[in-house]
Amino acid sequence: MGYSDCTEGIRKITRQKMGRYFKITLIVVRLFGFLLMLLSIDSCGGPHARTDLDTTSSGTINISVDESFKPIIDSEIKVFEALYPNAKIIAHYKPEADCLRDLVKDSGTRLVIVTRGLTDNEELFFKDSLKFIPSFDKVANDAVAVIVNNQSEDSFITMNKIRALLEGSSADKEKVIFDGSNETSTVRFAVDSILRGRPLNNDKVIGLKNSQEVIDYVSNHNDVIGLVGVSWVGNKEDTTQISFLKKVKIASVECSACGSDIFVKPYQANIMYKRYPLVRGLYYILKENYDGLGSGFANFLSQEKGQLIFRRAYLGPAKIDFTLREATSD
Repeated sequence: MGYSDCTEGIRKITRQKMGRYFKITLIVVRLFGFLLMLLSIDSCGGPHARTDLDTTSSGTINISVDESFKPIIDSEIKVFEALYPNAKIIAHYKPEADCLRDLVKDSGTRLVIVTRGLTDNEELFFKDSLKFIPSFDKVANDAVAVIVNNQSEDSFITMNKIRALLEGSSADKEKVIFDGSNETSTVRFAVDSILRGRPLNNDKVIGLKNSQEVIDYVSNHNDVIGLVGVSWVGNKEDTTQISFLKKVKIASVECSACGSDIFVKPYQANIMYKRYPLVRGLYYILKENYDGLGSGFANFLSQEKGQLIFRRAYLGPAKIDFTLREATSD
């Protein structure tokens, strides 16, 4: 073999080795890029990954809200979007049970607003399925208002009467009107907090589509009482609620903590100091493990501006004490 043949052989072997080297290098680079992509998806929570437009004050988010809170959450969203013009919050109002189902099944729902936080079993479910537990917190105290027809002569109601109507042991002909038949927060509150787990008597209750229908039904019938979230009828400065209060009146309910024969309405002070017996919480549950728009709105509800909106709507803010105290200067 001559010198030139030997040189060409060496070059051929070198080219083969270099070709194999570049192929291996390309495979390693592609594998490394794939691993980086997986890590990026995992760190952002999979289907809830952040985009450039999804920040605490910009982007678009769909939330599910207990229908009984519609008036107050509409107000919160209106102010939030005015403060942050690049943010769009689309609220879907529905029964509480549907909101919680959205949290479990719908990857597009990162925030729900309901009357409770997560149970221990729900926390375990999310820890297993999402590898993190959604955060939740109470942001306000709400109440279930009892409404009666404007022509009703009896607007003072004892808890014993409400309980007897719900369980069917009352001789009265009145019926109780709900904003649904079985999956709303108001129905759950009646079963859990009033009846202590006993079932409703189906002959004594009527379930309608929503709170608006409850108000309309009570306004046209003198033999019923209605149960609705107080944010539908408790704000006397809201023009819509003023129109509702021309149709129905809010009943006074017996205050068991105030002494005998004392009846109170679901006014703000009675809610905050638990004098009104039908008080419940308003909670957010946030399925977002980064600082996205869901976190931004949840923080807004918990901080001063959001808490002031609850206060002005005559609910009880849960995060900030706005009590006015007298002060003297030396």
